[in-house]
Amino acid sequence: MFESVRVGARGNAQVLVVGQFQGESLDRATARLDPDGSMKEAAALAEATGELGSIAEGRCWDADHERVIIVGLGDKEGFDRSSGPERLRTAMGAVGRRLARIKAKSAQIELGGVLNTGRSKADKVEAAVAGRAVGEAFGLLSWAYDDLRGSATTRSAREKLSLRSDDTAFSRGMKKGLGLAEGSNTARRLSQTPPNIATPDWMAKEARAMARKAGLKCTVISGKKLEDERMTGLINVGKASENKPCLIRLEYTPARTKRGAKPIVLVGKTMTYDSGGLSIKVGGGMKGMKRDKDGGCGVFGAMEIIGKVIKPNVPVVALLACAENSISDEAYRPDDVITFRNGVTVEVTNTDAEGRLVLADALCWACEKEKPAAILDFATLTGGVVVALGSVYAGLWCDDEALRGTVECSGAATGERVWRLPHHAEYNAMMKSPIADIVNSAPVREAHPIQGAAFLSYFVDKDIPWAHIDIAGVHATDRDKGPFIAGPTGFGARLAAEVVEMMGA
Repeated sequence: MFESVRVGARGNAQVLVVGQFQGESLDRATARLDPDGSMKEAAALAEATGELGSIAEGRCWDADHERVIIVGLGDKEGFDRSSGPERLRTAMGAVGRRLARIKAKSAQIELGGVLNTGRSKADKVEAAVAGRAVGEAFGLLSWAYDDLRGSATTRSAREKLSLRSDDTAFSRGMKKGLGLAEGSNTARRLSQTPPNIATPDWMAKEARAMARKAGLKCTVISGKKLEDERMTGLINVGKASENKPCLIRLEYTPARTKRGAKPIVLVGKTMTYDSGGLSIKVGGGMKGMKRDKDGGCGVFGAMEIIGKVIKPNVPVVALLACAENSISDEAYRPDDVITFRNGVTVEVTNTDAEGRLVLADALCWACEKEKPAAILDFATLTGGVVVALGSVYAGLWCDDEALRGTVECSGAATGERVWRLPHHAEYNAMMKSPIADIVNSAPVREAHPIQGAAFLSYFVDKDIPWAHIDIAGVHATDRDKGPFIAGPTGFGARLAAEVVEMMGA
């Protein structure tokens, strides 16, 4: 939509943007921004309904602005701390599309009136929070992937957009929101990059480059080092491909931290392509499998946000388990038995259940090497979670009450929502193998998404708080919606960064 978006200094803007609740007239504070009556005229239009995302536009006659846009925010009673930020992201998605169509270069956003209308102090959406949501929306909307457009495509010019507000806290929030969106957009770029480019080695190079810019430390474990570290999941899943697997470790160390502070560890499934292996995907099931790396892409984006924007007072480590699941005479097989570094043996029953095998390596490493305060893993793990939750929520498995509450609150704050699914001993028993400890895929399809979480639990120490987040239904969208265009969403980047910020507060 835009070549770039920034928060500018004070001054005139081409477009003034204000908000309106459904079925309500403009509030007094907003009406005072209308010296020439142009806003009143726009508010009288039939399209000025106040419905969420509705747009009413008028021509200004004063010297400060050329146009005014009134955007609908939905019903007043439902606009509160929990729902307000997500509504603002949706509403500003509509505003951003309109600004792009009219090729606006600057916009002044003034929502102080609606934020302060008839709400208790405890329930109000604070200006900084509202500004952050607005910044996220415009930042997410600005993403485009034109890297591979060639000579047969005529590229349309996009404007550089400058945003401003008279509210200082709101402006600070917008700046932060733009930074958060930048991390999500990095995740989207990685997701969109095709597998002939985005190999495990390419992901490692991207991680090194990002780490230099964000002040992180990057270590890549590959080749003989994978064998030395007994990374048997990565080795077996990746050995059929000429693009060899690796474990990418990113580390953030705060300027000041308590001595002996334990890190928060973020783990990402990073399958750069998944053919299904010898259990090959059929009937078009392979198309789109470049996005099987999206758990790792989200964690990658989160680390960029952590290093550049949040800079929390707690150490953070990211582990990207990176491989390509291919087919050759070197491929691992159904009936193989793999022994992991924690001693757990796994009978392979389906080579298309490979993501949990590479995650097992990373989880073992996290528990043994990092001594973490908590572990969160993100993965496009199962089609079953899509059946269960669709594209509205990611699946969440977390038995630690404090960590679960933090993840749920973070999901509500960022709009990357999670829904808890059960995890009990009966599900773990489903994974038992007749010849090894467990199978990587149970012979029955029941509780399919829970099987994945049950499998992973065998590789996490019981005393370490752990959350597994299955993003298979939410990591991409097939239509334009709110601040997103069809394609990858970067899910997890803002969510993981928010969890870290909350835990480090």
